[in-house]
Amino acid sequence: MPRDDAFQAARWRASLALAFERRDARTVLASRRHDGPLVVQKALYPEGESTCHAIVVHPPAGIVGGDELVMDIGAGRGAQALLTTPGAGKWYRSAGAWATQRVAIRGHEASRVEWLPQETIVYDGARADIGWEACLEGDASLIAWDIVCLGRTGSGERFDNGRLRTTTRLTRGGRLAWAERGRIEPGGALASSPAGLAGRSVFGTMVVSAPAIDDEWLALARARRPREGESAATRLPGVLLARYRGDSTEAAREHFTALWRDLREPVTARAAVEPRIWRT
Repeated sequence: MPRDDAFQAARWRASLALAFERRDARTVLASRRHDGPLVVQKALYPEGESTCHAIVVHPPAGIVGGDELVMDIGAGRGAQALLTTPGAGKWYRSAGAWATQRVAIRGHEASRVEWLPQETIVYDGARADIGWEACLEGDASLIAWDIVCLGRTGSGERFDNGRLRTTTRLTRGGRLAWAERGRIEPGGALASSPAGLAGRSVFGTMVVSAPAIDDEWLALARARRPREGESAATRLPGVLLARYRGDSTEAAREHFTALWRDLREPVTARAAVEPRIWRT
């Protein structure tokens, strides 16, 4: 069977729902439900009981045309949760069908949620539709990022075919705080424009949301510079946005990780403790 046909035959539909709760001084993974190959194996506590770490695992490793992944992450009042992935997400070439991923985050009052997946690699010829949405209440805070690499640049592959659609939406108290949509295709305006990717193969956005964004946080974000590529930061009411564009996923990851270390304690009142999986 041809490789692309084999991928299409093995496509998956999977969902994962996680609920974190605060019980006394401990955050617990109170509920986890999954259907298909999308799981969290166990709750981890590398920085003590108040913050629960969870690693979202997609056993097939790659995402193919026709796959549908849905995640729902809920943090109850006072819960503190950090979620990441064990490695890069790979979106394979498609024979025509779109692959989709949707992540919904709900943060209740006094909760702290961090959604910090490792990078997404969109193969040449892929059709990827990727989106996440966060709904925050009261004084909940959020730190989230996404890093995308167009093509397997480490293997010399360019993103000469295919499509990428991205959607991000953030609300607080039911009111829209920030929203963005992207439509990227080779040779398209967003891919080539100086106001877009300017022909670069790697881009990323880090989002920090809190009831108010301090001047010091914005200054920290603007002072950070990646070792390769370009960065920028801006502030909206209750939202800090940090951007990266360049040609190195490693530089993007290092840049956002350094910025996360700078901002994590001011935003969440917890010193930065990296997930161990980032170092494996």
